[in-house]
Amino acid sequence: MSQLGAPAAPAAPAGSYVTEVDDASFDAAMQGSVRYPILIEFYSPRAPEQERLSRDLAALTDEAAGRWLLVRLNVDTSAQLAGELQIKAVPTVAGVVSGQLVPLWQGTLAKDEAKARIEELLGMAAKYGIVGKAQPVAAAPAAGADAEPAMDPRYVAAYDAMEREDYATARQEFGALLATSGSDAIAKAGLAQSALLGRVTTSNPQAAVDKLAADPDDLDAVLAMADLEAATGQLEAAFARLIAAVRSHTGEERDIVRKRLLELYDTCEPTDPSVLRSRRELASALF
Repeated sequence: MSQLGAPAAPAAPAGSYVTEVDDASFDAAMQGSVRYPILIEFYSPRAPEQERLSRDLAALTDEAAGRWLLVRLNVDTSAQLAGELQIKAVPTVAGVVSGQLVPLWQGTLAKDEAKARIEELLGMAAKYGIVGKAQPVAAAPAAGADAEPAMDPRYVAAYDAMEREDYATARQEFGALLATSGSDAIAKAGLAQSALLGRVTTSNPQAAVDKLAADPDDLDAVLAMADLEAATGQLEAAFARLIAAVRSHTGEERDIVRKRLLELYDTCEPTDPSVLRSRRELASALF
């Protein structure tokens, strides 16, 4: 959920949210789509023009730190499966949401365009309540090197709970880590993210939309919509919505909005430009 902007897991090797599948492992990989969106890159080593797209997709995926999982399938070695999925050209990129294949594009795209298409997939997934986080996939060690653990063992219980969508337990685990070390940035981000996902997965987005249509200042609806926007990567929209609410509310309600903004900031990298801008705007709105 950083992206939710920020990594929700400890730093992992490049490619940690990217996995290669074949005929035998494809179905098992797709099972995760009931918890988080999956992006599939159908590729061929015979198409060198797609190498830039492959690098861009891997970079976007690891920057997103689990908002989706990138699955790569070589159509040359999995020709039968590619045929069953009606893949007629490479590169082809598709999404999978709750087991359903969602065509996205064929051919190469600029990185910004690819990111925009992926955001559309995330928005669609959110409408179906698919807003969980993929867990890091251990990168293959270099030849002759010892394998490195994919995750610091201190965080395993918390991220296992996240994987099960047991966000209450995840919050407890991250909270316990913070109680031991209040400066643990990973635990702080994990606590904020598990709280966000817990709220989003139990909310009713349409009810929030209806409430806002009737009363744009309905505080519960404002908070719910900001959560949904943040969970689907629309951080600037979420921040802007809450800054406006800080300006339009007073007293205890204003403080509730301020605290929610601070929580959402914690789901992001502290140096994220959108966070820095929003912090300045919050200071201006408060003082």
